[in-house]
Amino acid sequence: MKTVASIALALVLSSQAVAQAPARAPLAAPGAAKDSHNCVVEPSLSVSVGSPVDGVLQSVTVDRGSSVAKGQVVAQLRSGVEAAAVALSQSRIEFDKRKVERNETLFNKQLISAQERDEMVTEATLHNGELRKELENLKLRTIVSPLNGVVVERALGPGELIRADRSIVLKLAQLNPLNIEVITPAALFGTIRAGMIGSVNLSPYFTQPYTAKVVVVDKVIDPASGTFWVRLQLPNPENKIPAGIRCSVAFKR
Repeated sequence: MKTVASIALALVLSSQAVAQAPARAPLAAPGAAKDSHNCVVEPSLSVSVGSPVDGVLQSVTVDRGSSVAKGQVVAQLRSGVEAAAVALSQSRIEFDKRKVERNETLFNKQLISAQERDEMVTEATLHNGELRKELENLKLRTIVSPLNGVVVERALGPGELIRADRSIVLKLAQLNPLNIEVITPAALFGTIRAGMIGSVNLSPYFTQPYTAKVVVVDKVIDPASGTFWVRLQLPNPENKIPAGIRCSVAFKR
């Protein structure tokens, strides 16, 4: 009985010692400085590109991981009907031009009335407007990249139908510059300002630190966590640094 009582007493004392022991601080990021804060590297811009019109994809010229340039054609819808409408409008305008030129001579000789001349000129103007409309419809069949970056995901391929509920063809990300997203303690509010410089540690991916600039400081503190959000921008001209990795940043005051 004494042995059992002794074991029970030892367990109670042990549990009390554990409860009274101070909590350990979370592990710092590899190579992080003492006054650094954990962060995440994110693309500066992420977009989904597609078409506002229904149709069938004729081609997709890029795939996941491909680099894209702003204005580059990345996909094309079948556009035979729209191209034919443009050609028809262009032929009509060429005829209107010859018609107006011929009748201008007749008008100068007072062989046609001013009203007849005005009707011809107005008709030619309307046909020009129709051509611009047809050209815009044709342009909607071509999908271009709105940014310099990389393809993150390809959702549709050639031969697939684009419709209202399946209008996204590609997801793109801009990696230059990169966003460094930081959650900092509320005690630092007011000490971190836009324009400040931060030293970003990307260990173990890169050994040397990188310099980033604070571009946004949140004006609202989260009462539940006692933190606020800060964003820095990090130049990445050759897209050497990938997005989605963890990091640490130390602010230079």
